[in-house]
Amino acid sequence: MAASVSEKPNFEPYEHPSGGWGSIKAVATILRRERIPIQGAKALARQNKHGGFACVSCAWAKPAKPRAAEFCENGAKATAWELTAKRMPPGFFAEHTLSSLETWSDHALEEGGRLTAPLRWDEASDRYVEVSWDEAFAGIGAELRALRAHDPKSVVFYASGRASLETSYMYQLLARLYGNNNLPDSSNMCHESTSVALPQTIGVPVGTVTLDDFEHTDAIFFFGQNVGVNSPRMLHQLQEARERGVPIVTFNPLRERGLVSFANPQSPIEMLTPAQTAISTQYLQVKVGGDIAAITGMCKALVAGDDAAVRDGTQRVLDADFIATHTHGFEAFADFVRATDWNDIERESGLSRGELTEAAVVFARAKAVIGVYGMGLTQHRKGVQNVQMLSNLLLLGGHIGRRGAGICPVRGHSNVQGQRTVGISEKPELVPLDKLAAQYGFEPPREKGLNTVETCAGVLDGSVRAFIGLGGNFLRAVPDTARVEKAWRTLRLTVQVATKLNRSHLVHGEVAYLLPCLGRIEIDRQASGEQTVSVEDSTGFMHASDGVAEPAESTLRSEPAIVAGIAKATLDANPRVPWDDWVGDYGQVRDAIEATWPEIFNDFNGRFRQPGGFPKPIAARQREWKTPNGKANFIVPDALVSDPDTPDGGPDVLRLTTVRSDDQFNTTVYSLDDRFRGIYGTRSVLLLNRHDIQRLGFAEGDVVTATTAVDDGVLRRVPGLRVTPYDIPPGCAAGYFPECNPLVPLAHHAEGSHVPASKSIPIRLSLDAKAATQNLDPSPLP
Repeated sequence: MAASVSEKPNFEPYEHPSGGWGSIKAVATILRRERIPIQGAKALARQNKHGGFACVSCAWAKPAKPRAAEFCENGAKATAWELTAKRMPPGFFAEHTLSSLETWSDHALEEGGRLTAPLRWDEASDRYVEVSWDEAFAGIGAELRALRAHDPKSVVFYASGRASLETSYMYQLLARLYGNNNLPDSSNMCHESTSVALPQTIGVPVGTVTLDDFEHTDAIFFFGQNVGVNSPRMLHQLQEARERGVPIVTFNPLRERGLVSFANPQSPIEMLTPAQTAISTQYLQVKVGGDIAAITGMCKALVAGDDAAVRDGTQRVLDADFIATHTHGFEAFADFVRATDWNDIERESGLSRGELTEAAVVFARAKAVIGVYGMGLTQHRKGVQNVQMLSNLLLLGGHIGRRGAGICPVRGHSNVQGQRTVGISEKPELVPLDKLAAQYGFEPPREKGLNTVETCAGVLDGSVRAFIGLGGNFLRAVPDTARVEKAWRTLRLTVQVATKLNRSHLVHGEVAYLLPCLGRIEIDRQASGEQTVSVEDSTGFMHASDGVAEPAESTLRSEPAIVAGIAKATLDANPRVPWDDWVGDYGQVRDAIEATWPEIFNDFNGRFRQPGGFPKPIAARQREWKTPNGKANFIVPDALVSDPDTPDGGPDVLRLTTVRSDDQFNTTVYSLDDRFRGIYGTRSVLLLNRHDIQRLGFAEGDVVTATTAVDDGVLRRVPGLRVTPYDIPPGCAAGYFPECNPLVPLAHHAEGSHVPASKSIPIRLSLDAKAATQNLDPSPLP
C-alpha cells in the first residue's frame, strides 16, 4: 500500500444545489470505494432510527418519526468510513516505519482501513508491534502509576466527542480516581464559547431549541454555520420551513451551496425535475470577524424602531413585557447600540446599513425567531461575546422560552454535548464531585484541570508528561501544530484509542500504545449479551444506539472495556467501582449515571429507548433563569470586531478563516475533493476575493506561502497553497482545517473559553517559487 499521490488538481464551479443527485452519487461512490455496497446500504437503512444506531458524525437531532433515509451525505460517508472492508493489521506496520508514515496525508492514513490489534511502539525498529491486551494494559498501568507517584496532574485524559455516555462516565471517573480534572475534549476547540457565554445570559450552557420549534418558527437567522457540510440533515427542517414561507437570513463570509439551495434526494419531484428549494432569503456575507458589528447593526435598527414607536404611541418593535419581566441590563445595552456609529458598524461588518436594516425588519415582523450558529461565532478572540450578542438579539424580541423560538448552537461530534453532561469537564464546579465522593468512597480532586489550549502549553513547558486519547486526532486539531508536535515527542507516555490510523498516532511519546476499539455501528457483545449505548444530540435529547454490523475483527475491544482495562491496571481496587460489572452490562453504568445526576437521568434505562429520545431539563425553555440574579441578562460587548487584538499590519494582511470541505468531518478527510466549492484533487488551496488577488499582485493558480502576521518570535507558515478565486469579502481568505492549523498561535484563543480563534487568523502571502500547480501536495504537513 502506498501513500496517496495527487493527480493534477481540477477547479470547476459547482452550480447545483446541495443534496440532489450529487449527494446520491457521493454516497454510492464511498460505499463502493470502501467495498461495502450491500453491508453499507443495510446499515444506512437503520441510521438514526429507533432500534438502530446514532450517526457517528454530527450531533443533529434524531426525530421520533424518521424519514425513509434518516441520514445525510456526510453521515453516510462516516458510516462507510467506519464499516470499511479495508484493514490495517499488524503486518502493515511491519512494512512501514512510523517516520515513513509521517509523510502520508491525513486522507491516506485513514484510507488504509480499520486497526485490528493492540500495538506498542518499538524504538529499535521505529514500528508498531503487536502486543496482547493484557500486555498493553499492564504496560500502560505501570507507566501511569509511576507518573502518579511523581505528579498525578502531569497526565491528561482527552476525549474526542464520539464516545458514548457510558464510556464518558467511566472515563471521567478514571481521571478523577487517578487524581486530576485534566479532561479536555473537542468542545474546548469549538463550542466552549457557548458553554461560557450562555450561562451568563440565559443560565444554561446549551441551546434551547428542539426539533418541534422548527415546525412553529416564523424566521430563522444563521450565523457562521455551513449546514450543507456540517449538519446536512438540518436541511430537511429548513426546506420545510421555506415551504411554509419562513424567511431564512444568513450571515456567513463565504457563499456556501448548502445555504443557497437544496434539492431533497427523497423527493421524486426534486429529483426528476429542476426543482430545488432556495434556502436563504437574504444572504449577508459578513466580513471575517465582523459578527459583533453585524448583530449590533440589527439591534441598533430594532432599538431605533422601538424608540420611534414609543415616541409616536404606536405598536412596540421590541417585546417590552418580556424585557421588563425577565431581563436585566437592557438600558445599558440599548444605550450602547444607540451610541454606536453606523460608519463603524459598516466598516467592521463589511455590510451596509440598508442590508442590516432589512434583516432587522424580518426579525421585527416574526413572532418566533430561531438563531442558529456554529463555529463561525465561537472560534474568535471575542467568541464568547459573539454568542452573547446573538443572545442579546433574541432577548430583544422575547425569543427564548417561546415555542418556535430560541438559540440553537449546532454541535459537531455526535456526543460532544453528552459527554460534558456526564462529567467530561476540566471545570470541577460543573461536576457533582460531592456526589461522586459519596458514591465511590474517595476524595475527588478539586483543582481546575487543563483544557485543550492549556494541555498544549503544558506539553510545550514540560509539565504534561502523558496523554491518554479517547478517540480523535488531537495533534492535527490543535493550534500551533508545528510547535506542539515538536514538543509532543518529549512526552513519556502516549496512549491512543482509535478505529483508524491518524497522524496523532505517528507522533508519539517515549512509550506509546495504539489500542483499536469497536465502532458505535458494530455489535458490542459482552457478558450479559448485546449492549446498547446512549448519546445526547445538539438539542439536549438522549438516545439509545444499537450496533447493527459485525465487528471488523474479533480482537477489538469496546471503549468501556478499554477504559476499564486501563483503570484496573492503574488504580487500587475499589469495591464501590465495579469495572467488570459495568463492562458486562452497560445498563449498570446507566444506573450509576442516574445516581450521579438523578434530575437529568431519572429512569434512564426505562426512558432512553423511547423514539425521539428524552429531553434534558433546560430551565431557559421554561423561562427559568439559572443566573446569579435570576434574570436573563443583556451583556454589552467591549468591541465591535471579534478579533480586536489582531494587528493591523497594513493592506497586505488578510483575515484567514479555516473551513471544512464537502468530503470531510472534522479532521477526517474522506477524499481530496470539495464538490460544493468546485475543488477536486487537492486541499492545498487558499480562497481569495478576485480583487484581492489582483491587488496583491497574484494570479489565479499561483502557489503561495501563508505566514502568520504576528510578531511573537515564532515563524508560522504553510507553503504550497494555490491561489483560488472565491466569493468571499475583500480582505478575507479561507483555507482548510486542519491543514492551516500551524498558522494559529496558541495564544490566539477566545477570551474566557480558550477556544482557538481559527476563524480569524492574520496572514501575509508570498509567492512560493519552488512550487508548481501540477505538483501540489494533497495535504501539506507543518
